[in-house]
Amino acid sequence: MGKEEEILKVLPARISNEVKDFLLKDSIQEIRIKVNKPVIINLPRKEVILNIITTLDDIKQILVRVSNYSLYAYEEEIKQGYITIKGGHRIGIAGECVLAQGEVRTIRNISSLNIRICREVKGCSNEVMNFISKNDRVFNTLIVSPPKCGKTTILRDIARNISNGMPINNLRGKKVAIIDERSEIASCFNGIPQLDVGIRSDILDNCLKKDGMIMSIRSLSPEILICDEIGTEGDIEALNMAFNSGVNIIVTIHGYSIEDIYKRRVFKDLLENSILDRIVILSNRNGPGTIENVYLIGGGGEIKCLK
Repeated sequence: MGKEEEILKVLPARISNEVKDFLLKDSIQEIRIKVNKPVIINLPRKEVILNIITTLDDIKQILVRVSNYSLYAYEEEIKQGYITIKGGHRIGIAGECVLAQGEVRTIRNISSLNIRICREVKGCSNEVMNFISKNDRVFNTLIVSPPKCGKTTILRDIARNISNGMPINNLRGKKVAIIDERSEIASCFNGIPQLDVGIRSDILDNCLKKDGMIMSIRSLSPEILICDEIGTEGDIEALNMAFNSGVNIIVTIHGYSIEDIYKRRVFKDLLENSILDRIVILSNRNGPGTIENVYLIGGGGEIKCLK
């Protein structure tokens, strides 16, 4: 079963017994557990409602096991709304938010958990790599994707391919810095990546993108900088700093088409600063990670469709 076994370890027996068969046979994406509600399993194209009603004691058991009997030790993660467990699986938390000076300090009276199953798909970025690298060069790339279309999975595999190198693409391994703000790319547990992001990759886990990009440029001497879901002015400032420092970038943004992202200030700033070389549009039309279009950005900002 591999890394999925870590999920069964934190679940009460009556739930794990029902979930186990799905973990063995199906590509479970999420297990949703709420007090006084049935357990729901999300598969790629459907959901399954189990005949199990969750109790508050079930939630408490899971939290005790997830935190190794010390929720206090995970307070920093809890206030972000999740805990990452061994294997890279992320458990989203909902309950009563405790505020202080306008910020969430912690979550108490937890009544809802969303276990997101972490899986890597090695080789899923090979087709994308044909468009974003050439003759040992990696192009500055923006990946545009709606939610649940595999962009983080592909981004992770891109990091692995660039970090290890791809002889078939005439690409030598390069130093990669991954700014993993929500522990989704490398899925670190105790600072150690649980997924394969390559031998030359450094990860700044649970770090704000703007701060992490600047930190990595100053101290890790990356050749390639990778981060997920950019969107703020601070992100653009940091990307511009990376570009001016000679670091190539590969980043993602939520969107459905190039027309959609044209409306975004963040995209216009990237174009005006002449940072981008490629734009990749993903969908799940033929399954997660379907490449819909690839665009080349010319020196004058003109856009040409490559696919």
